[in-house]
Amino acid sequence: MFKGKMIAGKSLSEIYPGTERDYWVYIPVQSTDDVVSNLIVFQDGESYKDPEREMNIPACIDTLIERGDIAPTVCVFINPGIVTEPTLPEHAPKTQRSIEYDTMNDQYTRFLINELLPVALKGLNVTSDPAKRVMAGLSSGGICAWSVAWYRSDLFGKVLSHCGSFTDIRGGGAYPSMIRTQAAKPIKMFFQSGAQDLNTKFGDWGMGNKAMASALDFKGYENKFYFGKEGHNFIHGAELLEESLVYLLGD
Repeated sequence: MFKGKMIAGKSLSEIYPGTERDYWVYIPVQSTDDVVSNLIVFQDGESYKDPEREMNIPACIDTLIERGDIAPTVCVFINPGIVTEPTLPEHAPKTQRSIEYDTMNDQYTRFLINELLPVALKGLNVTSDPAKRVMAGLSSGGICAWSVAWYRSDLFGKVLSHCGSFTDIRGGGAYPSMIRTQAAKPIKMFFQSGAQDLNTKFGDWGMGNKAMASALDFKGYENKFYFGKEGHNFIHGAELLEESLVYLLGD
């Protein structure tokens, strides 16, 4: 179990009209009013905070802070938006997950920065230094984490991606070439995939992540990439969790 405080909330959106989503904020005991805390934002947040699953982030954060490996770190866990519009067609998807996470534009970034985080972090002493602010996610949440940093590296300079969907669900397979051809941004990334990751009509997840690693290396980005044996799940990422957080936030 965790030692800090978990606060639950629900967010409506004007940027994604007719949607709402659950979110949670984890505040470690060391994150006090007179301490400037790091920030990590997790997409598919419920999966990352669940103590019954591989990624028990609050407990891991407590351990790393107590060991002195990272500074006090506030975590925000965000679920994808759910469509609440009563006139929704019967067979229309009720989740906005792919629209929010996979789309190649800054709409989710604007939602996060302008709508959700100002409310979720109200009253908390959280850093504005992008080098101490991490975007994180699994699968489509992983490419979403990269997109937020890509569009607003002045606010988020670190990315943690687990089996990121750098494929052509909604155009994300273009990122490696974009990285190669555009000016480098101040982003540091830790990411992983595996030999049993997805291979579908949208692309090969393992190859997409390898292409990202090659492009980041070519352009001189700080990054660490692990390619393991697992499939499209949290198992390998959980094994690397402490290392990944220390790599991104350790002093």
